Amino acid sequence: MFLIGQYDSPFVRRVAIALRLYGLAFEHRPWSTFGDADKIAPYNPLRRVPTLVLDDGEALIESTFILDYLDELAGPEKAMLPRSGAERRHHLRICALASGLGDKAVSLLYERVLRKEQLTLWVERCQAQIADVLKALEAERAKVTTPYWLGDRIGHADIVVACVVRFTREAHPQLFEPSRYPALSAHADACEALAPFKEIVQPLSPPKG
Repeated sequence: MFLIGQYDSPFVRRVAIALRLYGLAFEHRPWSTFGDADKIAPYNPLRRVPTLVLDDGEALIESTFILDYLDELAGPEKAMLPRSGAERRHHLRICALASGLGDKAVSLLYERVLRKEQLTLWVERCQAQIADVLKALEAERAKVTTPYWLGDRIGHADIVVACVVRFTREAHPQLFEPSRYPALSAHADACEALAPFKEIVQPLSPPKG
């Protein structure tokens, strides 16, 4: 199977890291949604990444659904998300908050690099959403006394939070002051020290307007 997308996307990166942690072999096709949209279109008409193309040609889209498939492939004992109940809902909420933060951080970056005149109302809205989600995730991570949200083993919540924090730090350093988010900063640094995170990384290279 092969994964489409560049690793400066927190969504592509979280999928690639999960694949590596699961020990699943994959080919990487670092196609850009801007420069390589026509290459992506046959697999994903939305021309979005990540897109994971399976050996039989089936194309999976959206990181949440791709990871759901990978959990199923890995089996319940290795899955990086609780199987059911309140714990699963809690972890899904963390993933949803982090994914939403990533969406807003990407939107704000595009607003800056692609528009000659930024829409102030949109910029302020995105900044407020980013700040509020960072505050919520900081409070959630500060309550966790174990190395990861799942205890002693890494899970999808840990991966997406770390990937999104890295992206936000690089794209909007003025919006992420480490001293304001010590728990998130420590979490991200611990994850980034792991081998898959060191291997699967790419400096941010936004499109040019």
